[in-house]
Amino acid sequence: MATVAETRDVFEEVFGGGGAIIAAKAPGRVNLIGEHTDYNDGFVLPMAISHGVTIVGRLREDRKVRLRSLDYGESAEFDLDERYDARGPRWSQYVEGVARTFDEEYDGEIRGLEAALTGDVPQGSGLSSSAALEVAAGLLIDELNGLGTGRVEIALFGQKAEHYYLGVKCGIMDQFASCLCREDHALFLDCRSLEHKHAPLKLRDEVALILDSGKSRGLADSKYNERRAACEEGVRILSGALHGIQALRDVSESQFEEFSGLLPDVVKRRCRHVVTENQRTLDSMQALLKGDMERFGALMFASHESLRFDYEVSCDELDVLNELAKESPAVIGERMTGAGFGGCAVALARRDGLDALKAYLSEEYFKKTGRRLKIYETSPARGAAIVD
Repeated sequence: MATVAETRDVFEEVFGGGGAIIAAKAPGRVNLIGEHTDYNDGFVLPMAISHGVTIVGRLREDRKVRLRSLDYGESAEFDLDERYDARGPRWSQYVEGVARTFDEEYDGEIRGLEAALTGDVPQGSGLSSSAALEVAAGLLIDELNGLGTGRVEIALFGQKAEHYYLGVKCGIMDQFASCLCREDHALFLDCRSLEHKHAPLKLRDEVALILDSGKSRGLADSKYNERRAACEEGVRILSGALHGIQALRDVSESQFEEFSGLLPDVVKRRCRHVVTENQRTLDSMQALLKGDMERFGALMFASHESLRFDYEVSCDELDVLNELAKESPAVIGERMTGAGFGGCAVALARRDGLDALKAYLSEEYFKKTGRRLKIYETSPARGAAIVD
């Protein structure tokens, strides 16, 4: 990814110099545990990663927004006084959705801007490149217009933009993590109340690895909708016995064991994943607070098993990675992350012997799948910020 200075140079080449030019940066995220729980009002535990999106811009006097993507070599333009028509490139629609959401929230008082943007979050890998773009754009719009919008609201505006302008009914985790994460911490988030806590995760003898399977998530959207519908069906059925429940987060493991016989088999397995994953996420938070990385790693492995067999959102490639990780004493814990059906896994590994581990995973993964594994080292990064 281009540096802030390089992005500023491109901005000035395209739009000219002068005026107050501001840069905002927002990270992608990797979810350590708590998968497919966010839209069930549950708990998640992501961390920000070192890959992200940078956007450099300045205000205009009118209501036009002009954009330049360094990565695509494309330009886009829209006018906040005209109706949204989704004509621009997909990347620009995220920025437009955020800009229009801000404009709605601030009663049409948002001014136009011109901006250049770049990013290095691998797309389609479940690392929230879209949320990073939304949050970076939101932070820039807020700063340029002097609005003083809170970080929680910026995250919510990003989610709203994705819902209404991109047509993706995402949860709140991705935008929250990009906005609010701290360096050397994971973010524990209650997706119902939006209460959040920062759990210490200073990796000294360990390293976080993002393992990109190279398998695209082609079926993720349709299968995601099926899983969500199954969860909603489970709540509908269980509410006959468990009065007052609104989502699967309201069902304890013991209650689920008692009443799961009411559910059709597929619905039962989908709901069992969510109920047990919520508990695993709560247990993981406690493990981090105690500094118990071995316990945390065991919960990661258990999460993958549940996603593989109960929620059925893994794939052969992600399962191969999980089996290889289990066989290596250098790996503390590993699981698929993101929506599934491809994309990435996340692992916590010991620094000692890291080069040998990466070579082992790459070689064995290629032997078993014929695919090249991409491995990214990262550590818990800070959330979105205005940068120099």
